[in-house]
Amino acid sequence: MSIKTDYILKALNVLSWIVFIGLCLDAGIFIVYTILTLMLEPAQAAKMWKEVDLTAVYNHSESYFVTLTSLIIIATILKALMFYVIIKFFYNKNFNLAKPFNETTKRFVLNMGYLSLGIAFFSSWGTGFVEGLTQKGVSMPDLRYMRLAGADVWWFMGIVLFVIAFIFKKGIELQNENELTV
Repeated sequence: MSIKTDYILKALNVLSWIVFIGLCLDAGIFIVYTILTLMLEPAQAAKMWKEVDLTAVYNHSESYFVTLTSLIIIATILKALMFYVIIKFFYNKNFNLAKPFNETTKRFVLNMGYLSLGIAFFSSWGTGFVEGLTQKGVSMPDLRYMRLAGADVWWFMGIVLFVIAFIFKKGIELQNENELTV
């Protein structure tokens, strides 16, 4: 491996750690926000975090509030889990750039595809839920602040990752076949 490739991989590893920590904080903030809103008065909890004020949802229906925050939390945790898998892959000793077509890499790409589809599913569900609440006249913050925007991109990414995983599967078969014929 060249020196440039080593630096790029190290930079990607550091970026993955930064994003992972940020997503963990995001998920934790949403969990704390939900618990405090349910335990305290919603107006008190709204003062705690101005970015996403869901007091209108809470005032409309407590069960809608719990459903919406659960969808946000699940989508955010899946995103954090995705970056955890990336970090774990960097530290995996079976990862070899000289022979990229191996079971470890295929499993990694498949796991990323499954996580992408999970994020897409919960983001789509959350977006539909928010649109339904908006039609009922409930004042809602923007989807990007609730971390639910971009479900279509997650669907696309999941499908592309599955295609890449099956290309890796075929590459592994061809590589094994070549090793046997030599």
